[in-house]
Amino acid sequence: MHTQEQHRGLMHTVISRVTLLVVGATAAYIPGWAAQGQISSEQSSTIQQTNTPVSHTHMSEALRSTVKKIVVIAGESPANQGITGSYEKDTPGLVEGMDSGSRIGTISKEIGGVPINIPISILKIPGAIYGGLSGAAKREIQEFRDALTEDLAQAADQPLTNDGLGSDVYFGLRSVPGLDTKLFAPTTPIPNDTDAILYVSFKGVTIDIQGKEAILTAAASVTLHRLSDGKDLYERAIQYQDRDTLKNWTENENALWHDYANFARHYLGREISAEVFDRIELRHELRPKESDTVARVKKNDWHGVSRSTSPTLAWELTLLGGDSYGSWASAIDVSDIYYDVEIYDMHTLVYAEDQIQAPLHTLVFEIDACKTYRWSVRPSYHIGSDIKFGEWMRFDPDTDSEIDTVKGSVGRKASDAPAYIQDFASLEIKCGRR
Repeated sequence: MHTQEQHRGLMHTVISRVTLLVVGATAAYIPGWAAQGQISSEQSSTIQQTNTPVSHTHMSEALRSTVKKIVVIAGESPANQGITGSYEKDTPGLVEGMDSGSRIGTISKEIGGVPINIPISILKIPGAIYGGLSGAAKREIQEFRDALTEDLAQAADQPLTNDGLGSDVYFGLRSVPGLDTKLFAPTTPIPNDTDAILYVSFKGVTIDIQGKEAILTAAASVTLHRLSDGKDLYERAIQYQDRDTLKNWTENENALWHDYANFARHYLGREISAEVFDRIELRHELRPKESDTVARVKKNDWHGVSRSTSPTLAWELTLLGGDSYGSWASAIDVSDIYYDVEIYDMHTLVYAEDQIQAPLHTLVFEIDACKTYRWSVRPSYHIGSDIKFGEWMRFDPDTDSEIDTVKGSVGRKASDAPAYIQDFASLEIKCGRR
């Protein structure tokens, strides 16, 4: 079924086998990543309604309304320390709690006038676990570990950094109306009129070896800390997981690993800003439709085909009502709804358009033929001077095998489609331009 009102909390996987750790890293978001591959034949376009009570995955609207000025800091929330200060005096407690671990270098960058240090991490294998493996398994895992470690060491702009995650969350929150957001280095004094500090921290990447498969899980944490009373308003652990064979992860100069790292950055940064401030979860149905230039494949709305390199994408949104957000939710009119559109290929975001009012969009420039893309739309609701963002359109199969997974955070096979977009609509552009 494709009713996107169900709880989308994140899976917290217990790693019970061979584990590798990325230590002393942090995660970031660089716009644009993609996936190619066919949607399963088991997926259908059938839409069903449900009256199951909704459990929202985001911070409450009541708490959101109390925070108007926020500072984003890359690092863990300092434990048991006062966090006060102004531009004129030092702020205690902001340096402690930053990530630590093995580093082989630091790159200095500047984002919006804020100095950013990017640590390059080293992969480590816990000795107690590693010692119990066979020689062949050790060699294969060691080669895998060495390939990823060397890749991280040589990357001038490697994705797994706390500071990158902080900047991504900052840029995501800048679109939230009425929220004054700043990005500070850990040592920068906090203005007295700040309502809260948002600490974002990349916790590492665990690699679970199961036979010939490696399951990669990137984890991050977020804490919203109110300055007036020192209370943590919101805490969350977030994960992004994908799987494939050891061979697939490292072939073609670690291409699949690069895709995973970029999608992990993309998902974690986007999910943090969405959960804390910019997402609401109205009971709704949202699915793709046929258009003049996009036809369904075998009556499957989620797999489209076109011979046009600038096709018209179309979709249908139905609000089911019965939401707990307040009277504004039941008063939404079609004229209040706008849409953001994104199209991905296997590796990157290739097309994006914001604030489209009609439920269809003709691409304003051409995309490549002979490729399969994934695309999605996100509704936004304009309520007076406020804008509330909905969820990205996804196919959401209701099968027993999917109960313990979450679309967009847990992947099925990375080489088929990265986890984040594996359930977006598929669009095949045929060879031969029209």
